[in-house]
Amino acid sequence: MCIALFKAARAFLLFCSRVISRPVHLNSSAKVASLLKMPQTNKFKSAAASSAAQSAGPDRGEALRDPNAPPGDSGGDDNQGDPQIIKSPSDPKQYRYIELSNGLRALLISDLSGLDGKAEDEDDEDSEDEDDEDSEEEEEEEEAVGEEEEGDSGEGTDEESLEEGDSQDSDFEELDEDNDRKKKKGSEKQSAAALCIGVGSFSDPSDLPGLAHFLEHMVFMGSEKYPSENGFDAFLKKHGGSDNASTDCERTIFQFDVQRKCFKEALDRWAQFFICPLMIEDAIDREVEAVDSEYQLAKPSDSHRKEMLFGSLAKPDHPMSKFCWGNAQTLKTEPKEKNINVYKRLREFWKRYYSAHYMTLAVQSKESLDTLEEWVREIFSQVPNNGQPKPDFSEQLSPFETPAFNKLYRVVPVRKVHALTITWALPPQEKHYRVKPLHYIAWLIGHEGTGSILSMLRRKCWALALFGGNSETGFDQNTTYSIFSISITLTDEGFQNFYEVAHLVFQYLKMLQTLGPQQRIYEEIQKIEANEFHYQEQTDPIEYVEDICENMQLFPKEDFLTGDQLMFDFKPEVISAALNLLTPEKANLLLLSPEHEGQCSLREKWFGTQYSVEDIQQHWRELWAGDFDLNPSLHLPAENKFIATDFALKTSDCPDTEYPVRIMNNDRGCLWYKKDNKFKIPKAYVRFHLISPVVQKSPKNLVLFDLFVNILVHNLAEPAYEADVAQLEYKLVAGEHGLVIKVKGFNHKLPLLFNLIVDYLADFSAAPDVFSMFAEQLKKTYFNILIKPEKLGKDVRLLILEHSRWSTIQKCQGVLDGVSVDELMEFVGSFKSELYAEGLVQGNFTSTESMGFLQYVTNKLQFKKLSVEVPVLFRVVELPQKHHLCKVKSLNKGDANSEVTVYYQVTALVKLKGCEDTHLGEEVDRNWTEVVTQQYVFDRLSREIDALKLMTKAELVNWFMEHRGEGNRKLSVHVKEEEEGSKMSLYGEVSKLTFLPASTLLASATTITDIRAFISTLNLYPYHKILK
Repeated sequence: MCIALFKAARAFLLFCSRVISRPVHLNSSAKVASLLKMPQTNKFKSAAASSAAQSAGPDRGEALRDPNAPPGDSGGDDNQGDPQIIKSPSDPKQYRYIELSNGLRALLISDLSGLDGKAEDEDDEDSEDEDDEDSEEEEEEEEAVGEEEEGDSGEGTDEESLEEGDSQDSDFEELDEDNDRKKKKGSEKQSAAALCIGVGSFSDPSDLPGLAHFLEHMVFMGSEKYPSENGFDAFLKKHGGSDNASTDCERTIFQFDVQRKCFKEALDRWAQFFICPLMIEDAIDREVEAVDSEYQLAKPSDSHRKEMLFGSLAKPDHPMSKFCWGNAQTLKTEPKEKNINVYKRLREFWKRYYSAHYMTLAVQSKESLDTLEEWVREIFSQVPNNGQPKPDFSEQLSPFETPAFNKLYRVVPVRKVHALTITWALPPQEKHYRVKPLHYIAWLIGHEGTGSILSMLRRKCWALALFGGNSETGFDQNTTYSIFSISITLTDEGFQNFYEVAHLVFQYLKMLQTLGPQQRIYEEIQKIEANEFHYQEQTDPIEYVEDICENMQLFPKEDFLTGDQLMFDFKPEVISAALNLLTPEKANLLLLSPEHEGQCSLREKWFGTQYSVEDIQQHWRELWAGDFDLNPSLHLPAENKFIATDFALKTSDCPDTEYPVRIMNNDRGCLWYKKDNKFKIPKAYVRFHLISPVVQKSPKNLVLFDLFVNILVHNLAEPAYEADVAQLEYKLVAGEHGLVIKVKGFNHKLPLLFNLIVDYLADFSAAPDVFSMFAEQLKKTYFNILIKPEKLGKDVRLLILEHSRWSTIQKCQGVLDGVSVDELMEFVGSFKSELYAEGLVQGNFTSTESMGFLQYVTNKLQFKKLSVEVPVLFRVVELPQKHHLCKVKSLNKGDANSEVTVYYQVTALVKLKGCEDTHLGEEVDRNWTEVVTQQYVFDRLSREIDALKLMTKAELVNWFMEHRGEGNRKLSVHVKEEEEGSKMSLYGEVSKLTFLPASTLLASATTITDIRAFISTLNLYPYHKILK
């Protein structure tokens, strides 16, 4: 891990959190639902850069390039790939499939692109050699000192992704954290491996629920060859790596990445978990606590609660009815009561199910295929094969054909949200991967254009978003069934009319069934995805191998890279077979609403979800059982005009530059530009920051700004949706100091999308009913942010540290005090009247074309120049040289989790690794950070690398010792969980804080109980800026 030191005054954050924060948005586009995986373990996993979507396949009849002749150097005779494996013409990597003598199947991935003949990290070899001689005991000690256990949820899902579009945090901190994550994880220099075992929680014994998940934890507790209990994690941490693991219904996946020079040793250490793990008996109680902690973290998640409730509807003898998570009760307390030897059962489970012939392995590195094959055969041939048949659940079909399924379930959610989920359990669809019938249906169900379900619901102000489809996780798709679900986030009025909402869905489905599968639409989806596949960007190796090793369990060799993405064959009979099962009489209705509190007498066993069950109302049951009328307003989408057809790479019209240059600059704005000549794809990124002095004037203005942006997104949803599905992505963000517009995708039609957004911004309007809908929704959104301990902790911390910032709590009070549509329109008028527009264009545009974006903004909006300069960063207070503590009560009355943040204010310490960008988006993100913060140090990364080369280990140790002792500027923020047994409503007051006294262990800390009084006496640091 490399560290660079700068003399600018900056804030350095060390924090330990028991809760994971995930950015989600109030008004997301309707997409295929992406539900969470089953239990997952995150150990030292750096936040990964989000990878570009890789959906698609070649156009119909289009010949793919020879897989052995990709762009760049193929590496010679020792790097001959497998010609049967279909890959993108833009993919420079070579692939080879091998099967070992023990039955383990492996895909070798050689990425020699970008090599310059110099060994990876060659400059650092000498400095590392001494460290490499350290003992495993020392590594274990390092492991014990900075361990940070994260939760295991993964990203939010369907209705969860509708929150927090407003929750912008500190500009400098949020942007730096995002960029730092990119630098840490977005590197092709990292080598990575992932192994998938074709066994998961379905194989849990009935008397030990969660054993598969528990074993996934325990195998990491050292091996016979490397006995140190935490040696592997310490080794990875020392060499810039990370690892992770997850347990699904029928698969368990392990993955890691590390610096290339350490890859072979890391492979050997990692493989021992599958060859001869110690699974130290003394570690059982500790790891049970880790599993129980993950369970406790998952309990406040509405998506997990829905899954567990849904699973409880399965037939009692079906594995879906099992408790897959495991906790202290099932893995410790009950086994002791029943005299079950958990250690012995773990050993038996490992021996029975961790067998080589159930395993698929994917490894990626900048080595030749011959070298990778030599390593894999040498290391993984030792994995035992027990010769027993793989567990097979495919005979246990139709698990939800029970009287309990086709009913209405009312549920009390954790968050303030109204949502209707309509679910069908279909026969397993994995075998139809070449047709992907559920993807075709989901594309139509989730459409947002004219004639769609969501279009009509939005016009009635009944819904905010809709998600339809199958996530392809084990919960949604396995060998016993496939789920198709439609989840709709409802407004208050939509909740009151949820039966009418369901009827509209059933009318649309009946229309699709009547018309039958449409070849035009199928081929349009194919074409869109073929374009994306053909020009796909490279992804983070650890994510890539994780996907590939799982694909190897599901698809034949030739489709390892494409089986989960391509739509190969239009077979209307296969689509119709699935479509015709989506009828009202086979559906399960699940309705979430805070309004159900006090009305639900039943509780789900494991997550404590309050619910009730009732028959579908007779009127609707009888209507749906008959030949009900179609809705004439519902129809199929028209032909998409946004699909790109010109993929030519532009010729530069100005000298190429390493970093963005300012090509336009006047008193109303400026434009930064960089032509892409590195990744050479027909795509571009356009970003603008419309800076306004009115945003930060008051909490009420921030509320009005949030309403403005969310209504603007709502207004754009229908006209911009065709661009969205044609791989032209857009995002509008209510930033701390202005509106951020981001568009990206194939450059051919990108200006059309950008201009459309600016047009709707210029002509903004808010109908009274739409305004009321979003004003009510914003109250729920703020509530849902503040009930998360990590969000509340961050809000309190930034309220203390950042001068003149308004907190989410103050915004919550602002919206509760009431706002009007007239106030909104007055605010929007003020916002648009005086702006500074700063933009960045990168990718496949000429400089002349790029200037057109800023010209369009200034010409269309006709704003005046700023009368005063608007800072784009907050000034930070200078903390006193002592330890201060701010302890507050959690605002979530149903969450047993607490959160602790410890903040040290010091001179700058920047963590990073010198690494190349994986794709254009990472380079853009880094440059955009410089633009949006008006720092413009585009060579910051190289400067930091140069600085770290001058730093010695002794200097770092001295720096650390200097800032950890007495007299440090330290702030602790504690969010304490609500005491159990509270009889109050789950949806209590969130617009004010309850301060708590310090515990006896922190009696020496100075307690903050009045934030405004505390900060009123503090000095402010100047705006930090690195000058040339």
